[in-house]
Amino acid sequence: MNESIYKTPPTYAHVCEAIDYLKSEHADLKVFPIGRSVLGREICALSVGNPMNATLFVGATHGLEWLTTLLLLRFLEDVLEGLKTGGCVSEIDVRKALRNRSLVVVPCLNPDGVEIALTGAGSAGCKQAFIDGISGGNTNIWQANANGVDLNHNFDAGWCLLKEMEVKSGIDSPAPTRYGGPHAHSEPETMAMATFCMTYQPRTLYAMHSQGEEIYYRYGDKTPDRSQLMAQILASSSGYELSTPTGLASHGGLKDWFIEKFRRPGFTIEVGRGKNPLGLDQFDKIYNKIQEMLIIATLL
Repeated sequence: MNESIYKTPPTYAHVCEAIDYLKSEHADLKVFPIGRSVLGREICALSVGNPMNATLFVGATHGLEWLTTLLLLRFLEDVLEGLKTGGCVSEIDVRKALRNRSLVVVPCLNPDGVEIALTGAGSAGCKQAFIDGISGGNTNIWQANANGVDLNHNFDAGWCLLKEMEVKSGIDSPAPTRYGGPHAHSEPETMAMATFCMTYQPRTLYAMHSQGEEIYYRYGDKTPDRSQLMAQILASSSGYELSTPTGLASHGGLKDWFIEKFRRPGFTIEVGRGKNPLGLDQFDKIYNKIQEMLIIATLL
């Protein structure tokens, strides 16, 4: 276990180094690109087993919620260690658990947004002046990608309803958060995720966000019948509460699109409590609370 990975904020360079380390230590890990960000940063998927019909975990859709990247990398490392040594994760034998299961982790869907949130507009290169302009020089609140589009409002689910709500809220142009973009799937990060899902047909999706210790599992009448029981099991394991998003969070999300497109269970999991960004000092507490939930989620 390389604890140093989880004691450093997940800049793009650090995430690349962490992935290289995991590849060098674990033959069971497959790493492949699924696309690139607005600024050309590679978006990687990390697979244990066949990526087709796998359980999919996605982190850092929002820049400010970068802690989810580290949480997913830690979970993946625990799973890989269990496969290598015959060990357990939360008392679940990993080799037996994954005998007929596989998982894919996309630790950072929004690498540009994370970089901007962590290091400022200077990391956006040719977009620096644009980022400074729409953020007022304060990138501490940055959730969007480098185009000022909130990726979790950019998926094609209830798109027209969402745009009406945005207009009523005065959101009609690029911003640090909540602007859904000029049209659904306008962003390369959104398209990368949509293309991955259409190609590999995940059996279940878990989109990791922060904060609130909540689990969202519904999206209208397309929600699979078994989703509620699955959500109740996850909530029982973690102590998180089941909830329903409201307002601008009601449409356009990755979980929403996945449920509507595939009629398969999709979940948004809001980890931790406090004010974003949740800091490294909360990492151990949050991970210890959700580790069992994550391994159970892989099996459901």
